[in-house]
Amino acid sequence: MFSLPLPLLGLSLLFSIALCVHVVRTHREMFWLWIILIFQPLGGVVYLAAVILPELLGGKTARTVGNAARQALDPQREYREAARALDDAPTVANRVRMAVAATELGKHAEAETLYADSLTGMYADDAQLLLGRANALLELNRPAEALPLLEKLGEQPNAGRTPHTMLALGRAYQALGRDEQADTALSWAADHYPGFEGIARYTVFLVRQGRKDEARAKLAEIDKRLSKTHSHFRKEAKRWRDFAASAITL
Repeated sequence: MFSLPLPLLGLSLLFSIALCVHVVRTHREMFWLWIILIFQPLGGVVYLAAVILPELLGGKTARTVGNAARQALDPQREYREAARALDDAPTVANRVRMAVAATELGKHAEAETLYADSLTGMYADDAQLLLGRANALLELNRPAEALPLLEKLGEQPNAGRTPHTMLALGRAYQALGRDEQADTALSWAADHYPGFEGIARYTVFLVRQGRKDEARAKLAEIDKRLSKTHSHFRKEAKRWRDFAASAITL
């Protein structure tokens, strides 16, 4: 606990007690009690931002802030809730939710199995499932299995040429040594993929092709875009910037 003057300490304690009452009355997870009481007053401020403000404001921005705070404090929460939902009702929708949660935690083998189990019957050609499984296979370093899924996806007019599909296709071609096709797909993804992953992965590809001048130009483009990125997205953007920069400096 921070060292506070006595009057502020009293206010902090009242504030924390009020929040603990809210936790109990609204049946929140009990770990919030520990956060609020042990980390006064910051624990209470976090609870306020993560739970109470989104309830009061109800807007998209408030929900985003609340979700981010809850994710930072309990990164496995969505995974646990998805597992419970899947156990209660083993539907395709719940398998996909579980697969997405597993992917967020780096559990790519589990995600791949969940997607594979869902690609049956009327969902055998589902674009979301095909792309999800292909991405999981790429993370597992199994590009030869991912490529047929992506090529099957490419046969669908609305799903075959999206930024996410093209990025995955480029990654598969690159891993299989099909450099010309990888260049085409990754270049297109770099120009169209939302966020920084597409351009970062293309920068790394250029480095590995010995095209360092082009890679440095892409890194400069990343830096220019990063300077204009909203602070809410800057941490993720910088992660991809560092991914690209580390390849250039090797």
